[in-house]
Amino acid sequence: MFGKRIGVDLGTANVLVYEHGRGMVIDEPSVVAITERDNTVVAVGNDARAMLGRHPGTIQVIRPMRDGVIADYLITEAMLRYFIGRVIGRFSLVRPEAMVCVPVGVTGVEQRAVRDAAEAAGARRPAQLIPEPIAAAIGAEIPVGSPRGHMIVDIGGGRTEAAVISMFGIVASESVRVAGDRLDDAIAQYMKRRHNLVIGERTAEEVKIAIGSALPIDDLATGVRGRDQITGLPRTITVHATEITQAIQEQLGAIVQTVRRVLERTPPELASDVIDRGIVLTGGGALLRGIDELLMHETGVPVHLAEEPLQCVAKGAGAALDYVEVISRALPTEEESLIAER
Repeated sequence: MFGKRIGVDLGTANVLVYEHGRGMVIDEPSVVAITERDNTVVAVGNDARAMLGRHPGTIQVIRPMRDGVIADYLITEAMLRYFIGRVIGRFSLVRPEAMVCVPVGVTGVEQRAVRDAAEAAGARRPAQLIPEPIAAAIGAEIPVGSPRGHMIVDIGGGRTEAAVISMFGIVASESVRVAGDRLDDAIAQYMKRRHNLVIGERTAEEVKIAIGSALPIDDLATGVRGRDQITGLPRTITVHATEITQAIQEQLGAIVQTVRRVLERTPPELASDVIDRGIVLTGGGALLRGIDELLMHETGVPVHLAEEPLQCVAKGAGAALDYVEVISRALPTEEESLIAER
């Protein structure tokens, strides 16, 4: 009654926290800076991200989430503790009720790691879990409780997840570890291969935001600064949007195939619902120019961009605390996950 209720989008690129009654209270990069000597946390979120590629040897900058799951448990716990502490305040005696997002098809071990990290960071026990596609659909204000098919495609930092949802359950889904980070890597590799220019991940992301496009655009260009691979000296070049489109073709193809596989496995009645209502795009990757047109062209299904696509998952997780019992059916138990893994 007296505790806060929060939804947590524990993403590869960003951590977002939505609080009932206040809205979005945290939206920061999932990056942590620690000292090499004794692993003391130096900075978290925006402050840590500012150090990427610019820190001395005595400090290590870590992204503890990889491909949508926990890669470094202790650092993830420290990061969550920092963000949850900011939400509840220093002197709160009541733990917040938390709903944390997990990728669709997550293993029992990964489920337990997320739950344990949230509880160790200060969330009330037991911390609730929700599949990301369901959270994204609720946050996009899709009526997922109705007996009709709704398709959601969430393109995040580490994963792209596509799912058809009906009555709070996932009917067909597919998850691929290709999303925003892989697009950044592809751009950095292209710069190295085509222009002999070495750039960091932050610069690659800035190029993607500035001129990245899923379909060719002729009139966009930007200056890119980096280190010349041959001379070792700083250099600035002009790069056009058509080059970036070419650089990320393989990754875009993997995203398209993921969506097509889900459509192929969707029952006919629900498939007709999806054709009527279209596919809804959420996540930061949904902001890539032309991604909706590309998916529409490849699938023949209308594609719509959700309002505030970056915040849909966290908003949906916060709202889902009102439907804990029905949403828990969408997640396999840890025992079922372990049996499936064997």
